[in-house]
Amino acid sequence: MSAQPEPALLYSEEEAALRAAVRDLLTDHCDPAGVIARTESGAAHDVPLWKALSDSMGLAGLLIPEELGGQGATHREAAVVLEELGRAVAPVPYLTSAVVATEALLACGADDLLAELASATTVAALAVGLHVAPGGAAVRARVEAGALHGELTGIADASFADVLLVPADDGGLYAVPSADVTVVPQTSLDLTRPVARVTLDGVAGRRLGDAGPAVRRALRAGAGLLASEQLGLADWLLTETVRYLKERKQFNRQVGGFQALKHRLARLWLEVAGLRAAARGAADALATGADTDVAVAVAQAYAGQVAVHAAEEALQLHGGIGMTWEHPVHLYLKRAKADSIAYGATGTHREALAELVDLRAP
Repeated sequence: MSAQPEPALLYSEEEAALRAAVRDLLTDHCDPAGVIARTESGAAHDVPLWKALSDSMGLAGLLIPEELGGQGATHREAAVVLEELGRAVAPVPYLTSAVVATEALLACGADDLLAELASATTVAALAVGLHVAPGGAAVRARVEAGALHGELTGIADASFADVLLVPADDGGLYAVPSADVTVVPQTSLDLTRPVARVTLDGVAGRRLGDAGPAVRRALRAGAGLLASEQLGLADWLLTETVRYLKERKQFNRQVGGFQALKHRLARLWLEVAGLRAAARGAADALATGADTDVAVAVAQAYAGQVAVHAAEEALQLHGGIGMTWEHPVHLYLKRAKADSIAYGATGTHREALAELVDLRAP
């Protein structure tokens, strides 16, 4: 029996160049003050930034084959994009449309919709609650007399989507124009990734394929690449906290020079380094198809707690300024908390991992 190749965790030159391009764009168009102002405006999504990412840079079609107008890239490149979006807490539907919905459409072979996503003329969202883990039970719409009925809650970025991909109780996945449904915003801790209640009242939908495998594939990719977003969050928080402690002085001493704080930062650095390995492993497994379920479960069993810990440490170590609305740390804490239950909570992934490696609890 031949051994599986080792996962490639290091970034390639192409991935490094992609990171630099995305970071430059976000530096120019997604500053923290602007994100905070947007959360206060009631318009959570940054439309100009999304157009720049999806249209100008072609990132909406990163996972879509070239023959359909996409980039034909892999999950490794998508992971790099999500790291940078996480670092900026960017309010764009990249994970939900360019990853999760795209994976569902790829599973169904919906070439026309994929071409629309690749050309940045359409945004899609999978109408499954953001909390649902891969393989988890999702609420499905009812099919009555050929029309869809029901109420689906916790749908991320539904308010920005042009098309909703709705799983139904007949086993099908249906494409439904968002203009035909009622979308009502729900209260969300994370103001940069809004969720909504979607009500279908006898709407027509186009059956794309079987919902089961499509939803599972989509949620698995979402969970695996969410770890890269969480890595970006944690890395920014660690970097900014170190920078602040080097500048801040107390009792005529640099705050970062206190040994107790050095120990806390060293521990956090090790956690972020571990998260980087786990996130890169999940992205590589999604790209190659090798031990994908295990790699995704490992990443999500670890990612949530590290991102939340990084945010909590950043908030505390920034002192009084960290508690203010003007400082962006609260955006990262809210995103980290929301991400920790997105696509399955930590405990859910640990249980899945135990099953996968046959280490169930006694």
